[in-house]
Amino acid sequence: MLGNRKRRLPRQSERGQRVTVNMTKGQAISLQKNDGGALTAVRMGLGWQAAPRRGLFGTRTREVDLDASAVLFADKRPLDVVFFQHLVSDDGSVRHTGDNLVGGVGQGGDDEAILVDLQRVPVHIDQIVFTVNSFTGQTFQEVQNAFCRLVDETNGEELARYTLDGGGQYTAQVMAKVHRAGSGWQMTAIGEPANGRTFQDLMPSILPHL
Repeated sequence: MLGNRKRRLPRQSERGQRVTVNMTKGQAISLQKNDGGALTAVRMGLGWQAAPRRGLFGTRTREVDLDASAVLFADKRPLDVVFFQHLVSDDGSVRHTGDNLVGGVGQGGDDEAILVDLQRVPVHIDQIVFTVNSFTGQTFQEVQNAFCRLVDETNGEELARYTLDGGGQYTAQVMAKVHRAGSGWQMTAIGEPANGRTFQDLMPSILPHL
């Protein structure tokens, strides 16, 4: 069961890493190192900033709590999920680094991150879908500088970045997925807007992209 109260954790910061691919909706990239070798561990980072809003008494900013989740699929069936109340997958291959309730300062750092040990992902898991949802219920009109990015966890190199489109009347987005392609893995940017406070609410939006 999802709880209604969440504990504040420190913001994480990762800066100074090189962007190699700015992804667009539907674009797929192969998860290989520059030397042609296979990636072994990746991090999906999520960053955002609450957008200032003009009001009767001037500009104000309301804190926005976005949550990153990863749903593990086998033959289009969800078998496990990693999110703020289940930080490590049952097989140990996927790990959430902790909940962040307010977002960052929009300077390129990860506010939440999910680590994937590709070598430990069981062979029957063929897709891992990453989602983001507004637990506090604000729409993305109240968010700016929001992104997800993929990082080579072994050396900190940023491989790809996908900017979340803001300004919409929706509270969630199916961000991207990593999926098996032959003997390796690929990442595909999805960018499907949706509505819901939790990953369970997003399943109807996820299924068409499997």
